[in-house]
Amino acid sequence: MGLIGVTGATGRLGGRAARALAAGGQPQRLVVRERTRAPDLPGADVRVASYDDGGALRRALDGVDVLLLVSASEAADRVAQHRTAVEAAAAAGVRRVVYTSFVGAAPGCTFTFGRDHAATEALLAASGLEATVLRNSLYLDVLPAFAAGGAIRGPAGRGRVGAVAVADAAEVAVAALLDESQSGRTHDVTGPEALTLAEVAAAIERVTGEPTRYVEETLEEAYASRAGLGAPRWEVDGWVSSYAAVAAGELDVVTDVVQRLTGHPPRTLEDVLRGR
Repeated sequence: MGLIGVTGATGRLGGRAARALAAGGQPQRLVVRERTRAPDLPGADVRVASYDDGGALRRALDGVDVLLLVSASEAADRVAQHRTAVEAAAAAGVRRVVYTSFVGAAPGCTFTFGRDHAATEALLAASGLEATVLRNSLYLDVLPAFAAGGAIRGPAGRGRVGAVAVADAAEVAVAALLDESQSGRTHDVTGPEALTLAEVAAAIERVTGEPTRYVEETLEEAYASRAGLGAPRWEVDGWVSSYAAVAAGELDVVTDVVQRLTGHPPRTLEDVLRGR
């Protein structure tokens, strides 16, 4: 294996992956949008490029053998950004891409942002690049942020989600980068159990002591309660459809991928809430 490239190294998942690679003595190329925000890691070469600048990205990836392509932040043009990134990787001679997708990604999945991931998986399949697709579930780390004002509100019904800790998703990504046998594989990356949002709320209250409850909304109520936030329609669609995907059972997935690829059991919601 040659040089490993890491995008999103200033973010939570990419940053954790980059630090783990550095701790293992692995040389790497960090591709970031702002050099001043790049982590200072031994054996890391920093290049500046963004997913919407194909020329800069191709130059930044020159010499990279295996690339961790962390999906871009949600945006109206996210698929176009990913297309630019995939084309730049192919043009730069990258051999294999490890892509952070989403569990249940499909052209017609309920979660609208999941459709972006399905489109990106198709781009990778058509690119000629080797690929490892990591379909991460919702992150346990963000679930507490759903509890605005002491309540998680949304149209999730009694559906369940096998949410995964960012730390575990990052460790899986590192394992996939370093293991050539992962080429061509697609993994659903989840936590140890599938929880209802009522169970999530109860866990938050139990660990933090903050009163927290789940308030079920209809789709119409969900759109109405978010109408005054000033977000564009595509973003509100993503927020609401994430809950609807839970209600539809599309995120009720639990696998042993974390255990198999990292050698340890996945973290629980309580682990994440306690900072473990």
